[in-house]
Amino acid sequence: MERPKGKLALQVVAMPADTNPAGDIFGGWLLSQMDIAGGIFCRSIAKGRVVTVSIESTEFKIPVFVGDTLSCFVELKRKGRSSLSVNIEAWVTRDFVEDNMMKATEGTYTFVKVNADRIPVPIS
Repeated sequence: MERPKGKLALQVVAMPADTNPAGDIFGGWLLSQMDIAGGIFCRSIAKGRVVTVSIESTEFKIPVFVGDTLSCFVELKRKGRSSLSVNIEAWVTRDFVEDNMMKATEGTYTFVKVNADRIPVPIS
C-alpha cells in the first residue's frame, strides 16, 4: 500500500465554500493548499520569505469532497542558491479513517527566497 512521502506540512477540511458548480471541491482550491504547504515547508528551510515560481504538471487522481480531510506532504528534491524544489503530495482522508488515505494529486513546486524588495537572495 502506498504511503505519503515527505513531511506533513498542512491539514485542512474541505468546506462547502470550496466547491465548484457541480459540488466537487474546486481544483484551484486543492492547488492553493499544496502551494501553502510548500511555502510553509520552504520558508522553514530558507529562514525567510519565499515565493512560488513554478508548478510542474499535476494530475487529479481522485475527486475531493466536502468534509474530506486534505493532508499535504512535502519532500525536498533540490536546494539551489536561492531556490528550493519540492515534491508535494495531497492525500485525502474520508470518514475520519486515517488508514484509508488516498492520494488526490502530486506535483513539483519551485520556490525562491526573496528579500523585502522581492529580489532573489541566497539561501544560507
